[in-house]
Amino acid sequence: MKKTALITGASSGIGKELARMHAKAGGYLVLVARRSDLLEELKEELVNSYGVDVWILVKDLTDRNAAMEIYRFVKDKNITIDYLINNAGFGGRGKFHEREWAKDESMIDLNIKALTALTRIFLPDMVQRNQGRILNVASTAAFVPGPLQAVYYASKAYVVSFSNAIAEELHDTGVTVTVLCPGPTQTEFARVADMTTTGLFKKAFPARKVAESGYSAMLRGKLSVMEGVTLSQRISLVLAKFSPKKLVLSQIRKMQEV
Repeated sequence: MKKTALITGASSGIGKELARMHAKAGGYLVLVARRSDLLEELKEELVNSYGVDVWILVKDLTDRNAAMEIYRFVKDKNITIDYLINNAGFGGRGKFHEREWAKDESMIDLNIKALTALTRIFLPDMVQRNQGRILNVASTAAFVPGPLQAVYYASKAYVVSFSNAIAEELHDTGVTVTVLCPGPTQTEFARVADMTTTGLFKKAFPARKVAESGYSAMLRGKLSVMEGVTLSQRISLVLAKFSPKKLVLSQIRKMQEV
């Protein structure tokens, strides 16, 4: 039986690669993003290449009604969502007190509220069927505070904590929740966040590699997976737990400076 995946932020980057992977496996797709032209292009590519059914939905997930509108869309079309992939998100660099509040508020609405709302709306159906997979895309930023990206780092810490908690709540069901924590990745994120010239993105990993790791982990029902991280970066994250907090904060700030 073919599985249907709903993917947010599907028009580019990791989301686009996840859509390609699922379509290649013969799965159906509901693709959600803000840019209709890119969604149409992706739909045409996937239908022509793999012959799968693809529905697209142009939606701004920072709209408080977006999650319910997406749910009604799939219900009206009698679509069962087997895999929910909350991929949409963005960041932004700068001192918190100097950044436009509207941008950080939108970041919170997308990275936290939309992800939580979609999970809450689609999860009961999965539990009732006793099967389903949820993949929430966080970041290695979740594991440390992020000077010059304070809200983004904090939002991804929420995604990890939230995902791990509900995964345990669901331990006796056929539903799993996996959180993907990518390192610097070759997507539009760096440009949108004004990070292209920072040291952090000098060695960004291909989006395809990150997507493959996340998709595989989701299918296996793993709790979490980290991808797009060098060995030295992994060691740094471990050492950060035991190093003086002020030193860690200083190092993170320097990585994000131009």
